[in-house]
Amino acid sequence: MDEFKIIEVKESIFADNDADAEKLRGQLKQQGTFLLNLMSSPGSGKTTTLKRTIEALKDELKMGVMEADIDSDVDAAAIQAAGVRSIQLHTGGMCHLDADMTRQGLTSFGTEDLDLVVLENVGNLVCPAEFDTGAVKNAMILSVPEGHDKPLKYPLIFQVCDVLLINKIDVLPYFDFDMEKVQEYAHRRNPDIKIIPISAKTGEGVEEWANWLREQVAAWKK
Repeated sequence: MDEFKIIEVKESIFADNDADAEKLRGQLKQQGTFLLNLMSSPGSGKTTTLKRTIEALKDELKMGVMEADIDSDVDAAAIQAAGVRSIQLHTGGMCHLDADMTRQGLTSFGTEDLDLVVLENVGNLVCPAEFDTGAVKNAMILSVPEGHDKPLKYPLIFQVCDVLLINKIDVLPYFDFDMEKVQEYAHRRNPDIKIIPISAKTGEGVEEWANWLREQVAAWKK
């Protein structure tokens, strides 16, 4: 029987993407632009959290936001109204962004004059975690109504993220959500992950989150 070659397509795709991501990070470092990849499930409060973040930082940092969705421009319009430059990225049905798609967005957006660019990834706890976008840091939002067991069910996104925002803490009394357990489970997946409880609605905890971003941007520019 003739021998045949087996190609591990998925591994090849990831390897190529990782190389692209490293190259993109190098370019961002040269121009002093910090790119944050923000991930979560739909309805966790990404856009509301971003609006609070903009409110806290826009007078200190030159900011921009890239909104990624399968369709629509609702989020980009909301961010533009909050007072920073925004662009909408349509993924053509794909449930994630990769490094090349991110580069295309950054090129169209123009980032040379920006200190901080936030990439609001497609709402999903699975696919976006698999692809390195070229971001300097990864952040995710987990909202109280989603439950404290998500680090057990979706381990990869917790493993690749540097910071976890636990949003909607203003509704904690109404949900069976255990703050101690979610922190235990998240640290089981990633001992180094920073956890910041916030309420994007009331503003509680947002200053700690803004301080973390300030520190990260300053360190990147050194």
